[in-house]
Amino acid sequence: MFKFDKEYVEKSYELAKKTYAAYGVDTDEVLKKMDAIQLSVHCWQGDDVTGFETDADGISGGGILATGNYPGRARNAEELRQDLDKAFSLIPGKHRVNLHAIYAETDGKHVERDEISTEHFERWIKWAKERKIGIDFNGTFFSHKMADSGYTLSSKDNEVRSFWLRHGKRCRKIAADIGKELGTPCIINTWIPDGSKDLPADRMIYRKILKESLDELFAEKYDKNYMLDAVESKLFGIGSESYVVGSHEFYMGYAVKNGLMLCLDAGHFHPTETISDKISSLLNFIDEVLLHVSRGVRWDSDHVAILSDDLLAVAQEVKRSNSFDRVHFALDYFDASINRIAAWVTGSRAALKAIMIALLEPTNLLVEEENAGRLANRLALMEEFKMLPYSAVWNKYCLDKGVPVGTDWLNEVAGYEAEVLSKRK
Repeated sequence: MFKFDKEYVEKSYELAKKTYAAYGVDTDEVLKKMDAIQLSVHCWQGDDVTGFETDADGISGGGILATGNYPGRARNAEELRQDLDKAFSLIPGKHRVNLHAIYAETDGKHVERDEISTEHFERWIKWAKERKIGIDFNGTFFSHKMADSGYTLSSKDNEVRSFWLRHGKRCRKIAADIGKELGTPCIINTWIPDGSKDLPADRMIYRKILKESLDELFAEKYDKNYMLDAVESKLFGIGSESYVVGSHEFYMGYAVKNGLMLCLDAGHFHPTETISDKISSLLNFIDEVLLHVSRGVRWDSDHVAILSDDLLAVAQEVKRSNSFDRVHFALDYFDASINRIAAWVTGSRAALKAIMIALLEPTNLLVEEENAGRLANRLALMEEFKMLPYSAVWNKYCLDKGVPVGTDWLNEVAGYEAEVLSKRK
């Protein structure tokens, strides 16, 4: 593999800097803006969305599926944090960690999901505080005996619905405590798998119940300096192919009406539908948007994010809308068929590359041509800008942040696999 030494990176950057300057772009300023970008890196890539609940918790209920059995999966929270530390050492910038409720540490004791509390996440908080990073949070409304029916917050069974309401309320309290403790708002995202495998006779009733549940769930208000609520839709899932209660239209309406953040997951829409075009529409009606960066292959398969046209279009839309302060980037994929550290790093670096390329875009020149009606020029410039030397700026960013440049990080992952992951049985 080609070795990127410091002199090569610096010289390449200076040449790229001149090229961008010709289009009116200050690359030094872009590098400063990158420092403000924080990805919310999902912990569940490291253990295949297994979590650390005891057998007594009755893991059941569908909704999530990680395929593959690559050696080295994290078996407990200490190993998962160790793996996250390794991944973060290979990703430029300072980022956050995204937790699910099933990553509570109960020291082997059975604690039901409607009984979890902040104390079960104290080690996560301590770990994050030592690293001066934030934590985001999610209630876990799947893989549980109380989700076997396919319905949780929209269940007609009051016992089931009440259980998940208690869980959701506990999670919101935990998130608020995390945000207060770490000094940065914790985004808590609510996604439920509720739906039907085949055609329901009454779609309305479940959505009425869900609305009532959400009204109760969000009734208690928390300081937005500590916690921010988001709701997430889906087109279909395993076991809910014909009907999902929490559709995009449902949650969009709910978020607009109630002042909540809306989460757009790249894999939760029709395969020919992209989330990039939705961003500017939503920002006219809600304050903030949460993005779940994933890569669906034919369906919501949660493949590792790559620098695809779709991902780049998302970053460009945020840049062109001047909305990086209103849009939150989080990762959400889980591939158990490959080295999990490599999966984290590949997806994270891809998301950051897309953001950097968008920030480097001479957008003002495109707008000028558009306003002047020179649409052929606008299209031509978009094509020319695809060839700008953004890779040299990316390498400079990695160098400045003290992480491996180019493919050098693969050697780090190989060494970690040999020394740490291979010893896990």
